Amino acid sequence: MSLKFESHSVNEAFARQAVGAFVSQLDPTMEELGDIKTVVSEAVTNAIVHGYADKTGFITVTVRLMEGRVLELKVKDAGRGIENVEQARQPMFTTGDDTRSGMGFTIMESFTDKLRVRSTPGKGTIVTMVKILRERGA
Repeated sequence: MSLKFESHSVNEAFARQAVGAFVSQLDPTMEELGDIKTVVSEAVTNAIVHGYADKTGFITVTVRLMEGRVLELKVKDAGRGIENVEQARQPMFTTGDDTRSGMGFTIMESFTDKLRVRSTPGKGTIVTMVKILRERGA
């Protein structure tokens, strides 16, 4: 599944719900579904707030359901990119204002099995997350 939408904050809820609905075909637990929706929310919010800041651009969310109940999520923007990915992944680091906690990547890393962040300044960022869902009844 692939979604492409403008970087307006109202679209964050749409992305979260659409991904949740798509993933529901794997019959995830409520906890797993909550984790998935949370990481989508964090990644999309990062793209809106940090990637595009005060301008509008497009965000693409891609979801792949793979063998073994493995879910791959990609959130891509063509915004300003991240100068120092390692620094940006540190808890409490933010390029936003005082209302931002700087915990987005930390949350994404905690709620997924794998997180990769690729970014090029001036060209954008791709956040790839992998979540392995438990076997039902396990």
